[in-house]
Amino acid sequence: MADFELLKKVDSPADLKNLAIPDLARLAHELREFMIQNVSETGGHLAPSLGAVELTLALHYVFETPKDKIVWDVGHQAYGHKILTGRRDRFHTLRQYGGISGFVKPDESEYDTFGVGHASTGISAGLGMACARDHQGQDHKVVVVVGDGALSCGLSFEGLNNAGALGKDLIVILNDNEMSISRNVGALSRYLTDVITAPLYNRIKADIWELTGRMRRIGRRVRSAVSRLDQGLKAFVVPGIFFERLGFRYIGPVDGHNLSRLIHVLTEVRKFHGPILVHVLTKKGKGYKYAEEDAPRFHGLGPFDVQTGKSKKKSQVPSYSQVFGETVVNIVSKNPKVVGITAAMSIGTGLVQLADAFPDRFYDVGIAEGHAVTFAAGLAISGMRPIVAIYSTFLQRAYDMIVHDVAIQRLPVIFALDRAGIVGDDGPTHQGVFDLTYMRHIPNMVVMAPKDEDELQDMLWTAVAYEKGPISVRYPRGTAVGVPRKSEPEILPIGKAEVLRSGKDVALVAIGSMVYPALDAADLLDQQGVSAEVVNARFAKPLDEELLLDLADRFKTIVTVEENALQGGFGSAVAEFYVDRGYTGLRLVRLGVPDEFIEQGERKLLLHMLGLDGEGIAKRALEALGEAEQATHKFDLRRVLGLVSRNGQAVKAHAGHQS
Repeated sequence: MADFELLKKVDSPADLKNLAIPDLARLAHELREFMIQNVSETGGHLAPSLGAVELTLALHYVFETPKDKIVWDVGHQAYGHKILTGRRDRFHTLRQYGGISGFVKPDESEYDTFGVGHASTGISAGLGMACARDHQGQDHKVVVVVGDGALSCGLSFEGLNNAGALGKDLIVILNDNEMSISRNVGALSRYLTDVITAPLYNRIKADIWELTGRMRRIGRRVRSAVSRLDQGLKAFVVPGIFFERLGFRYIGPVDGHNLSRLIHVLTEVRKFHGPILVHVLTKKGKGYKYAEEDAPRFHGLGPFDVQTGKSKKKSQVPSYSQVFGETVVNIVSKNPKVVGITAAMSIGTGLVQLADAFPDRFYDVGIAEGHAVTFAAGLAISGMRPIVAIYSTFLQRAYDMIVHDVAIQRLPVIFALDRAGIVGDDGPTHQGVFDLTYMRHIPNMVVMAPKDEDELQDMLWTAVAYEKGPISVRYPRGTAVGVPRKSEPEILPIGKAEVLRSGKDVALVAIGSMVYPALDAADLLDQQGVSAEVVNARFAKPLDEELLLDLADRFKTIVTVEENALQGGFGSAVAEFYVDRGYTGLRLVRLGVPDEFIEQGERKLLLHMLGLDGEGIAKRALEALGEAEQATHKFDLRRVLGLVSRNGQAVKAHAGHQS
């Protein structure tokens, strides 16, 4: 095991400035080893950060952080940054509850200048920081580091366009780990980079500009001719004329793993004024064989064995994403109108299976969620049946398109919301706890959530069969329940729930991932003599009004359970239903995610802390019964709650429950 001799001496970026270039190269090696060792235990976004090691060292070596501001777009590349800025000794807590975040977070360090989690926000945020600097008469540099994938998102181009027009001092580093440059072009580009970063070249250019500015008659023509010559040369040897047209001075491409080269270029660039774009070429997963060979898998993964690169956690039960991917392939094989769309998440969503089986029926639009939705609308209005698979938290970025381009026109677009609910390790930017809310209140939208993988299969087939407008199905991250799947899927009646367990004291009305915890709670309650009815709601919209009326007639206490924000979610829909019909004597308790952002931690732990497991649901149901004057059972509430707490550890899975 490495002893990290140099790394142990670096407690802040200031310590880097005492090192010679050869020492920085050794430090780069140690930094990679340290990352691999720790991420193998915690999981995380390893490959992007491995590729950015030299760039990270060069940035902190050249710039005066934290006075100079480095804005990391997304933060997938920022593990090295975290380690070098005083968090080395806490890096083993990465993505753990109470530990350091997997993303850049201002609350965590003064070196983290802007909170990020979704791609392509960096340029806009950096421009805002540059303008604020100028308004306040400050003199620091603002450097934005974006990955090449971020340039598939329109927000990046909106930021570039505005930055070029404003002409503010702003340095954008394009960390390009996908595009390849041939040796000839690379050599010419390197030569040109030497020329245009050289102090003499820039002094001569500035002198010519100043001189021609004084020439009233021919100055403008001379400047125009020089500009055309300059741009023509760059267009011939550099893939940067596009950025030049946007108002940026383009520098590069630069070898992102050559430290001395990076330091030289950044040192010169630091002296420039106006918008600058430095194009840096890196290799994703650099320095770790398995990450280099399979960068997509090592982009974000759980704990793994360093020696083999294989995952430490294996399960015979498929993930919801796997089940989704398999089901879509099956649907596409039988329905020629169905296509799949994702936004740079083909592996994460499971649609990679469709890409392999039916490549002509699969579209990956890049980090462009808004485009994905309107693109789907265009397909749907032309007779196709698009399935848009996007993580719940990422689909938030396309809200306007869902409303205006899909729902108003009643287009039959199918939204598959992966990672719905508490996702755990990635923290508040990735917790998908708002989709029941933001989808439910859109007219013409149907909103579903399956209790297990078999019902997910049914809901996907139901969605394809539904032609009256858009329909969404949300499902959680990770391993499914483990129930067998039917060979022939069932088309579910829209808006119909199912009663899984009859009872007479309290009704537990759960949706999606909370159905089995509700069954666990019913078992615990049964041990205390409390009979709980368990309902699988299936639909957040439309509600099963007939069943809800029946429950209100038979029960004085009803508990709704959802893995979604309480504000405007499923429980709110049920409450609105009863209020609108004048039910005043009903004790309705809504369980879900409170009005706060949930930090990172293991999903199971977070659900327990939120009271969204069998023990928590049973406890709250007992409290509700104790609070209701019309409760049908009398018991010592404190004694019963104590028993629930002790029994909560022994609750077994309820995959075999039937109605």
